[in-house]
Amino acid sequence: MHEQVTRTRAVYVISVAAELAGVHPQTLRLYERRGLVDPSRTGGGSRRYSERDIERLRHIQDLTAAGLNLEGVRRVLELEAEVERLRAELERVRAEARDAVERLHRQYRRDLVPVRQATVPWRRGGPGLPGIEGHLVQDRSRP
Repeated sequence: MHEQVTRTRAVYVISVAAELAGVHPQTLRLYERRGLVDPSRTGGGSRRYSERDIERLRHIQDLTAAGLNLEGVRRVLELEAEVERLRAELERVRAEARDAVERLHRQYRRDLVPVRQATVPWRRGGPGLPGIEGHLVQDRSRP
């Protein structure tokens, strides 16, 4: 939890964030105008970047270095966010399904009535055995 708070805490001014991300401060302003990053603001309106923002800026740099233009980068970031959202939803649904199965199994255990397990050997009735022809009868010849 503490690590999560540290990663999202906006502490870096634009010049430090630009240096950490390996870009010019003006590039950060362009990324913000294009909606690629959304830094926090102080009461006076100054931008503040978090570790998570810096990671995102580095990712943007990797994508542009691979040949994507800023619109392509924006689309990739949207798709990555959608994949992450769907993964979280899938995990939530899987957890709900596991819980439902566990509840059902607990219900089965409550509903089942234990029966004394006793093996009774048997075979088809026939000549020489008491019982009606063709019906199952207890085989008393075996211990």
